[in-house]
Amino acid sequence: MTKSTTAVNTAPTIAPLRNVTLLAELVERVLNRAPNLPGMATFSGPSGYGKSNAAMYAGNRFRAYHVEVKSVWTRKKLCLSILNEMAITQPANTVADMVDQIGEQLERSQRPLIVDEADYLVKNGMIQVIRDIYQASHTAIILIGEENLPNALKRWERVHGRMLDWIQAQPASLSDTRHLAKLYCPGIELADDLVGAAHTKAAGSVRRVCVNLDRIREKASTLGKERMTLADFPADDFFTGNPPAGRQ
Repeated sequence: MTKSTTAVNTAPTIAPLRNVTLLAELVERVLNRAPNLPGMATFSGPSGYGKSNAAMYAGNRFRAYHVEVKSVWTRKKLCLSILNEMAITQPANTVADMVDQIGEQLERSQRPLIVDEADYLVKNGMIQVIRDIYQASHTAIILIGEENLPNALKRWERVHGRMLDWIQAQPASLSDTRHLAKLYCPGIELADDLVGAAHTKAAGSVRRVCVNLDRIREKASTLGKERMTLADFPADDFFTGNPPAGRQ
């Protein structure tokens, strides 16, 4: 999660984050797997851990085809979206033929396919379409979703059995928080105690780390300070994700 509008593959701002590195290593491992090993993998974890941002980086780094599934998608919409990502302007008439088109393009290009929000494919009974695409191409396919995705895939043995690896996204580290502080609080020196509190209050969520750092930036601007410590930032101003308590 970065406020920069620079293209992800040229920005040095995202790469150091832990989950960006984990996903990049996973994609590389699947791409470079030994012959006859399965070519699918899963990257999963709680919401807010920066998985989609990591997917954007990996998509650019490996020239992957990258789609983000929506809850209302059908099999046809899924295939059309992948074909659109592939710049194939004349999709076939049937879903079955679209799957063949996608498989042919993956095999021809040898580029990976990253499917974000893959939980919806499982919930809506569409995950077999991804297996069919894999069978048609045998190229790298990475599924990204919530932390229960690996368990949810167990009911689909033909998909589950084609996984090379299962990687869980990790909570934001203190190092991640320090790196993000440079992006969200440019020109402001943050004391270690304030960075540590922003990290702790976020409870592992990269998204909440970013929210807290932006609040610190706003507070520094209001106070006219170029250096902020924990004493300068009210404890109640930290965003924890917890809803406010109702009136008693």
